Amino acid sequence: MFKNLSPEAIGIHGLSLSEAIALAREAGFAGLAFDIRAAAALAEKHGVEYVRAIFDDGGIVPGHWGFPVAWMDDDRWRRDLDDLPRLAALARELGCTRTATWCPPTSDERPYAENLRWHADRFRPIAEVLKEYGCRLGLEFIGPKTLRTGRYDFVYNLEGMMELIAAIGAGNVGLLLDSWHLYTSGGRVDDLDAITAQDIVVVHVNDAPAGVPRDEQVDNVRCLPMETGVIDLPAFVRKLEAMGYDGPLTPEPFNARINAIAAQDPLRAARIVSEHMDRMWQAS
Repeated sequence: MFKNLSPEAIGIHGLSLSEAIALAREAGFAGLAFDIRAAAALAEKHGVEYVRAIFDDGGIVPGHWGFPVAWMDDDRWRRDLDDLPRLAALARELGCTRTATWCPPTSDERPYAENLRWHADRFRPIAEVLKEYGCRLGLEFIGPKTLRTGRYDFVYNLEGMMELIAAIGAGNVGLLLDSWHLYTSGGRVDDLDAITAQDIVVVHVNDAPAGVPRDEQVDNVRCLPMETGVIDLPAFVRKLEAMGYDGPLTPEPFNARINAIAAQDPLRAARIVSEHMDRMWQAS
């Protein structure tokens, strides 16, 4: 496992790939979540070796890339699917074969079984393209009860997401596993005993505000890893280590204090988050 930075997740926006890599390095991260379309634009202009050199010279591993298919948009997703081979091929050449997205936990249109079939049918052709290039897709369940506001509940926990992954049946689809969503869904660290490292593509780590009942937690009000101890992150990380997960751990705190710092001093914000990640490693 390695400490991975997603600048946008801590309120840092508008960086070039080179700037993001430099920030990750200076803040003490080992990897970076990056925009595959931005990387493709650089590769088209300067060549793939140029992009690879940016990572290599910066001493940063390409951790995972933002999912480039607007899969919920009926008018756009086919166009994005047609462009996916070009992007997946570049990702493979960069040695970064992990990408991920999330699934809404409710629907106003489709009951559970119908929605499960719809999602499986939508993700299957995407996964098949990714498989051709040795890439894997992680799917994230969204746990908070406060977001289950639609007419019909859908996948919002580990068990449900594993059911969807099985229905897709592509062999290269797994989890974007988020400690926040595991906690807010009512899950426990021991629930991970039902899966293996091969079931996990990407991991997000966060803590939760203290004094807020689990069912009242709000998705965009989170805490830095180890900030409150509401979520047992040392146990979470130990479980990942024991099962042999070797991918990125990316903090995604959606934290107003860090976002405010990031707006004024991105490096300071990144270093604060990095220090919290170090506390998590040490406690694990």
